[in-house]
Amino acid sequence: MKTTKKTAVRIPKILTIAGSDSGGGAGLQADLKVITALGGYGMTVVTAITAQNTLRVTKIQGIDLDVIEAQIDAVVSDIGVDAVKIGMLASPEIVRCVAAALRRHAIKIIVVDPVLRATSGASLGGDETAHAIREALFPLATVITPNMEEASILLGRPILEPDDFEQAAKELIAMGPAAVLIKGGHLDAKHTQLMDFLMWRAIDEDGKKILTQKKLLHYRVNTANTHGTGCSLSSAIATYLADGHDLSHAVAKGIAYVEAGLEAGIYLSIGQGSGPLWHMHAFYPTALPDDTE
Repeated sequence: MKTTKKTAVRIPKILTIAGSDSGGGAGLQADLKVITALGGYGMTVVTAITAQNTLRVTKIQGIDLDVIEAQIDAVVSDIGVDAVKIGMLASPEIVRCVAAALRRHAIKIIVVDPVLRATSGASLGGDETAHAIREALFPLATVITPNMEEASILLGRPILEPDDFEQAAKELIAMGPAAVLIKGGHLDAKHTQLMDFLMWRAIDEDGKKILTQKKLLHYRVNTANTHGTGCSLSSAIATYLADGHDLSHAVAKGIAYVEAGLEAGIYLSIGQGSGPLWHMHAFYPTALPDDTE
């Protein structure tokens, strides 16, 4: 009996190292939805278990360091990893554990979302954790993706307006990452158009190292369903980078994906607080108002 040789199909493999969100809107759960929706193969390292919903975070339990390290080793040694997305790391010890494992495995593409506060306002990492992220992870990062509040915590001063973004990005990139994306989604309501600010290290025609920057303008989606937007964006960027897109293109496509998810999820009714965006908008119809209510 003849056997037909199968041709291997390459699929981008993305490892998310983050906390679990029991409500399903952020963290590992959101990451896997994004990676799958964009055609990647998602894998996870659980760093913490959170008890949370659309209203609040009620409990956080960090995972033992040896278990975190074992998860990373198991995935990398067998399946392989094209890109890593890093989200919530609940303590300085976990930050250093993850950084050491990534250095040991020589992971090339690392997207760091310095998650320090939940959409509900709950603290997901203190000043010591922020310091550890700056010291141990930023020098390994392909790009970091802080929102305005996270950038403020990392720099120790308020970042409030688009005019603050360029200087903030310069100071953050001086801490070691190859690129910085400051997200402007928290700009107040007077800004009908939002701006994200991307800065990255590049080489000019003469071989000199330069800083290149790009403003990404997009409209504000009027919705309360914004839970998990930061997790979703960083996962989208990691997936596009793993699929071979350059940084600027990966960031722009990631923003477009999240914007479409916010638009599709305007009328999504999940929970009593800040619900999630609609991650599967490319495959299922846009959510519409429930006329029965």
